[in-house]
Amino acid sequence: MERPPLAVTMGDPAGIGPELCLELLRDEVMLANHELRVFGSAAVLEGLAGAAGPIRDEHLVDFGPVDDLVPGQVSAATGAASFRYLEAAIEAALNGEVRAIITCPIHKAALAAAGIDFAGHTEILVDKTGSQSHAMMLTTPAITCSLVTTHLALSDVPAHLTTGRIAEVIDLTAAAMSTLHGRGARLAVLGLNPHAGEGGLFGDEESRIIQPAIDAARKGAIDVRGPLPPDTAFLPKTRREVDAYICMYHDQGLIPLKTLDFEHAVNVTLGLPFVRTSVGHGTALEIAGKGLASSDSLYAAVRLASRLLK
Repeated sequence: MERPPLAVTMGDPAGIGPELCLELLRDEVMLANHELRVFGSAAVLEGLAGAAGPIRDEHLVDFGPVDDLVPGQVSAATGAASFRYLEAAIEAALNGEVRAIITCPIHKAALAAAGIDFAGHTEILVDKTGSQSHAMMLTTPAITCSLVTTHLALSDVPAHLTTGRIAEVIDLTAAAMSTLHGRGARLAVLGLNPHAGEGGLFGDEESRIIQPAIDAARKGAIDVRGPLPPDTAFLPKTRREVDAYICMYHDQGLIPLKTLDFEHAVNVTLGLPFVRTSVGHGTALEIAGKGLASSDSLYAAVRLASRLLK
């Protein structure tokens, strides 16, 4: 069976990423089924491993120790290190050395402390690849949500909604869901306002911006419904009838997703020239280094990357 090489970035060394990577590197079943290369620090991983033995070098791309590392503490050094791991993995993917990138969490404050002016992984990936069409999709066995806007103040969301952008996210999500399910995707598009605008009583974005994107998708033979009222769109019956939701802003999609199945959430960046998946959680600084972190999301991200490649 083909095992395409997959890059796993360690994320912020002060967070739980190193623990997750260490567990992955010690899992003989995962190593047998996936060709993994962890981009990170051997010194950090060996410090966590302790008496359990050395890290297998063939699965590690080492960038050296991290100065003054304190687990759970944000610093410029950890921000710079996490950016370096990701940059190198992106370069390896663009050069064809790896087929996919799976990312452990980075910390926005640490990036800022290092003078790196990006809000997060998605923005870095889009910038470094020059991708013109992209979207953030989070998926679990229970629910999948793609986001039209991501890290914006709620007051800024309406100004960033356009028919073209919504249509782009619909198209990217339909393609990804068709790949995963082996059939045409079934999508639901949410409204922005309470009751999806209630016929214009609570806003006109639904009729003016969202509905034209839905109409265009239908003309392209995509099975899509909406705009649905956000307060009832996630009821069990609807979840059984759709493969993914197109959500207008960050919390509209991620509150139901993380409530239903936070532990198994995987973040996918659609539209890149390579597959990218990520854990669905943050750096969890409060438990870093304590052996309490769950690797479920990272394992799910690795498996989903392999599925998308197939």
